[in-house]
Amino acid sequence: MDQEDLPMKKLFISLAVIAAVLFSYITYANRNTMEMTPRQKILKAFYPAISGLNKLFGTNVSVSSNEARVKPVRSIYDLEITMINGSKKKMSDFRGKKLLLVNTASDCGYTGQYEHLQALYEKEGNNIEIIGFPANDFKEQEKGSDDDIATFCKRNYGVSFPLATKGSVVKGNEQQAVYQWLTHKEQNGWNGRQPSWNFCKYLVSEDGVLLNYFGPAVEPNNQAFLDALKK
Repeated sequence: MDQEDLPMKKLFISLAVIAAVLFSYITYANRNTMEMTPRQKILKAFYPAISGLNKLFGTNVSVSSNEARVKPVRSIYDLEITMINGSKKKMSDFRGKKLLLVNTASDCGYTGQYEHLQALYEKEGNNIEIIGFPANDFKEQEKGSDDDIATFCKRNYGVSFPLATKGSVVKGNEQQAVYQWLTHKEQNGWNGRQPSWNFCKYLVSEDGVLLNYFGPAVEPNNQAFLDALKK
């Protein structure tokens, strides 16, 4: 063999080994998943790395808090949402529990948070209600139908907390009523921040006061988040 070809051969072998290792890792990480696209499998496998990088560089981890507990101008309990199965649900039905409202997507680097949200729901379901709001607002990362979304969440993450019908969560003519309330201080009393990406979180108190906004990289098992739940 020509000596000049040896570096290229070593490079090829190294890349082949790396590819094999990555393929094996992705396959193992998705051993319990069903009907995921290749993109979804890759994102699920590398969610821990995405999470770690966000923590390391402090990206998408902003938090806004209503320390003065400013009361809303309009009650969130006056609103109604359409659930993913087409039924209507009054927000007043959730009075007496904290509410965690999260805009979600199936093809996002943060989709792995479904697992953490479900774990929180199973642990604290008597005290907090979690509602997911699937949205296609960010890089079209939620293209599926309501049926597709519900099936994906149940089969791959065991989601049992309520999901709303897919709709827009950013400011504009198509923004859902609940997100109009969450993102306009003229309604909630103090906050004007809209979701910056998928999996932003809004925490509402037992009596309908908007307490916190959490950026998309703030995980449901983050200590700051858990501390907010106890207040």
